[in-house]
Amino acid sequence: MSEAVLDYDDVLAAYDPVLGLEVHVELNTASKMFCGCATTFGADANTQTCPVCLGLPGALPVVNATAVESAIRIGLALNCSISEHCRFARKNYFYPDQPKNYQISQYDEPIAFDGWTEVEVDGETYRIDIERAHMEEDTGKSLHVGGATGRIHGASHSLLDYNRAGVPLIEIVTKPITGTGAKAPEVARAYVTMLRDLLRALGVSDVRMEHGSLRCDANVSLMPKGATEFGTRTETKNVNSLRSVERAIRYEMTRHGAILDDGGTVKLETRHWHEDSGLTTAGRSKESAEDYRYFPEPDLVPVAPSREWVDQLRGTLPEPPAERMKRLQADWGFTDLEMRDVRSSEAVELVESTVAAGCAPQAARKWWLSELTRRANEAGVELAEVGMSPAQVAELQGLVEQKVINDKLARQVIDGVLAGEGDPAAVVESRQLAVVSDDGALSAAVDEVIAANPDIVAKIAGGKVQAAGALIGQVMKAMKGQADAGRVRELIMEKVAGERG
Repeated sequence: MSEAVLDYDDVLAAYDPVLGLEVHVELNTASKMFCGCATTFGADANTQTCPVCLGLPGALPVVNATAVESAIRIGLALNCSISEHCRFARKNYFYPDQPKNYQISQYDEPIAFDGWTEVEVDGETYRIDIERAHMEEDTGKSLHVGGATGRIHGASHSLLDYNRAGVPLIEIVTKPITGTGAKAPEVARAYVTMLRDLLRALGVSDVRMEHGSLRCDANVSLMPKGATEFGTRTETKNVNSLRSVERAIRYEMTRHGAILDDGGTVKLETRHWHEDSGLTTAGRSKESAEDYRYFPEPDLVPVAPSREWVDQLRGTLPEPPAERMKRLQADWGFTDLEMRDVRSSEAVELVESTVAAGCAPQAARKWWLSELTRRANEAGVELAEVGMSPAQVAELQGLVEQKVINDKLARQVIDGVLAGEGDPAAVVESRQLAVVSDDGALSAAVDEVIAANPDIVAKIAGGKVQAAGALIGQVMKAMKGQADAGRVRELIMEKVAGERG
């Protein structure tokens, strides 16, 4: 059942929002955080487990060095200080998908801390202060069976898959974010978007939110205008799309506003986000740090990265995503709207690679954001997995520019490439799709169309040259789209002029 909400404008008139964002990032290491089990997504349930990640007695963890390196690089990219000496801790709690009944994490000694970053929304820059970025292990996955929602409520039974248990995680935690006002939901979305782009550029995660490799816990509270103390927060757990981050925060702001306006008290709790309804529902009462009974992990030695190693890793950082986007937009000559569409379609790297293969930027954008996006949507796959490479897109555009094919024929070429018939040139040859520019064949087709349409010919002869389009269309249809439209037009005008003469 939905709860009462207050109009968003009324919320902003009475309260200032305070945000806290906790982003969990699954690293793309080949093995888990503390054992050698594989981390392949989508493997058969419980096939990537061992005594360590199942928490069996006597099993001892060993730290994944690549995960530590990734954590340091993430911290550096977020302008964090890197700890010279930090420890793992046991976070004690019972969940069926955490087989040890504790999670190896970091508490008071994170590997990266006290950082900052910036995001831009509608031309205004917002600073986001980072509390810490710490290392931990992921939990397993519960599958609730028999209910209508996939949640435990109403389910007849639950199944457990421990493949994900022990996968390396980095949790990036902000300090309280204030001063965002009406833009709070958009700032949160911009921040998670920036993190996704940064992590992808670092090469430390595939950041696929639909797979759960990037998840956001969104903390929201409202503070009455003029107050100095934060309100009670709620934490909406595991929000797994950029759009949902924005929607969940906006909804929680209106829900909190209704409670406070009615004289009630917001309950400190976790919330579940429902994508279909755009609502949150209560989860569990929110624990404090003391409830987890943190204590140092006795089976792992401290992590003490040398300053030389940290400096070496600093030198591997990529160009910051915001600067890269501005550079690419300038290089490509895209408008703000065009660049926004490329980014929202997850096509930046695809367009960049297509341009590098020799294609003009606007042409690369056209193919990826029109035909190929449509094919990806129809197939239900990511754009990068549609089945056509940037090099093939560049080759396709080259054939269009050489007038070997036109745009209509190019779509048939795409069909062939996606069907596995080879590169564009091979598809053109095997399907005999090349444009016909031979005057003999074109002239015969034009003669037939002119003879069949004396009324249109008369209009053209009378000076209505735009009427030639109808004849061109008929010639193109007769030749199955393979005629050179420009040459067809020239022949029509020549023949009509000859008849008038």
